[in-house]
Amino acid sequence: MTTGFDIKGLFETAQKVQEEMNRVKENLAHTTAEGESGGGLVRCVANGKGEVVSLDIDPAVIVASEKKMLEDLIAGAVNVALDKVKELAQSQLQKAAQGLPLPPGFPGL
Repeated sequence: MTTGFDIKGLFETAQKVQEEMNRVKENLAHTTAEGESGGGLVRCVANGKGEVVSLDIDPAVIVASEKKMLEDLIAGAVNVALDKVKELAQSQLQKAAQGLPLPPGFPGL
């Protein structure tokens, strides 16, 4: 008697999903996104792991600004870079999942 539930197919799909997610994570580790604030006075680069890779502050800002303004510019640039990395990650995960036999509404897609 067949119940219509294919446990072997489920395990194969799960393995494919895991392999594809690992591939995407590896690619994201080598992906970067840049965020800026203050019209480019502060720039931040973050990688796909959500780590800040570099921070560049225009020397004119350091001399001419007050501490609070500089802190706000840095925080803004970091947040923009991290938001872009999150968007890249989501986009890559969606692309990776397109070819997989996942049910509609699968978490994260």
